[in-house]
Amino acid sequence: MPEPPLASRRASGRPPTNGSGGPSGSTPTHRVNRLSALVEGLRPRQWVKNLFLFAGLVFTGNVGNSRALLTAWDGFALFCVLSSALYLFNDVWDRQEDRRHPVKRRRPVASGRLTTGFALLASLALTVAGLVGAWGMGRGFFYAAAAFVALTLAYTVALKRVVILDLLLIAANFVLRAAAGALAIHVKISPWLLILTTLIALFLGLGKRRNELIVLDENPGRHRRSLDDYTLPFVDQMLSVVTAATLVSYALYAFNSETATRRHGMMLTSPFVLYGLFRYLYLIHVKGKGGSPETSLLEDPPSLINFALWTLTVLAVFRFGR
Repeated sequence: MPEPPLASRRASGRPPTNGSGGPSGSTPTHRVNRLSALVEGLRPRQWVKNLFLFAGLVFTGNVGNSRALLTAWDGFALFCVLSSALYLFNDVWDRQEDRRHPVKRRRPVASGRLTTGFALLASLALTVAGLVGAWGMGRGFFYAAAAFVALTLAYTVALKRVVILDLLLIAANFVLRAAAGALAIHVKISPWLLILTTLIALFLGLGKRRNELIVLDENPGRHRRSLDDYTLPFVDQMLSVVTAATLVSYALYAFNSETATRRHGMMLTSPFVLYGLFRYLYLIHVKGKGGSPETSLLEDPPSLINFALWTLTVLAVFRFGR
């Protein structure tokens, strides 16, 4: 009896077969495709968010401490593992909503290139590995990492549907990253670290919400329920408030913080922050970007140059400044 067409086999839930009659999952090509889909699901481009772990080096004046820098890199790697695990879980949980999104429907789980079972297994394995590694870096770092996992899971499952609270939880996860970085190198968590991390995270989160409202103009609530409670004027007003607060807070840090009193050159970094915020506002308002903040910034040469100059200036201030 001849094999039914491929489309009918998929519709009936039967796995496609290779030329020998066995499941196509046993072929090398399928294994390579699944590995490629898994790597894509890990979202390595979003690891840039974990650079917030290095904020503690800056805000506590430990930029030139090579041992602390290496420890911060270890923490960064562990948070990349945990972040990827949580991205996989998020893609499984949101797969139905993602399929209605013009961009997210191409994600590996939503598109069917990665099965939910395999994604969940990989997510669990990476979570366990990341938390075990975090325990090895000390209790404080482990508690911050565990809180990061718990808060992200709560956000994914339920809390991202609550207006305004969803933005605050995004900011809280960035604060946990920054706090974990400080705990990893055993330094006091600076109030400036917490304030500025919160404001920058809100700034990026609001830019993402604004892009979602524009892209999903007809019915944004089909993708995320809380989007029905946001409007462009409301988001723009919050963006204005957060932008002003970020500029003022960074200026106070650069001119009047404990670090600034020991390194007066920190005031020289303020123009780069000013340009960076204005450049990102330009990207989301004029260029229509912001749906993926890390992609928007990584693909924008002026933003990359500005960040490089800010980094070099900070290094120079701590190396040669007084």
